[in-house]
Amino acid sequence: MTDTTMTREPSRARAVLSTEDFRLLKQAVHFYLKAHEDEPEVAPFVHLYHRLGTAARR
Repeated sequence: MTDTTMTREPSRARAVLSTEDFRLLKQAVHFYLKAHEDEPEVAPFVHLYHRLGTAARR
């Protein structure tokens, strides 16, 4: 087999965001929640805030 006919193994997946990135994103969402806590559209951001906290603990 030549190099052109061999199948390549996919490269190992790398994390796109670091734990620090999750912490910063969670802090930004928390700031948004405080500023918009009386608005009805805030629910998706509350869920995102909790998911970011879960992801940061991994």
